[in-house]
Amino acid sequence: HIAFHRGCTSLQSHQQCMSCVDGVLGGEDYNHDNINQWTANIVEQSLTHLVKLGKAYKYIVTCAVVQKSAYGFHTASSCFWDTTADGTCTVRWENRTMNCVVNVFAIAIVL
Repeated sequence: HIAFHRGCTSLQSHQQCMSCVDGVLGGEDYNHDNINQWTANIVEQSLTHLVKLGKAYKYIVTCAVVQKSAYGFHTASSCFWDTTADGTCTVRWENRTMNCVVNVFAIAIVL
């Protein structure tokens, strides 16, 4: 699932983050003991890949991993920024035992 907004809108950005999530969580079942390491790996790898794209942005990457339950999982965010240059990208990933949401916020560097 993809949600794109201005700034971090390239398909390449989404693919980089999705690849990181797949690499860390693919084939895994939810395990509370691994959450801290999984989320740290996802945000660090995503940030590394985004910086390698060479775009003039500062990035903020967040990651939430939750066990699937009957209660669902809901998130929201809001930004006050330059909507013509800054942006966000949301990656949603799931398997049979967990949900993961990665948000990337891209703030344009004005030179």
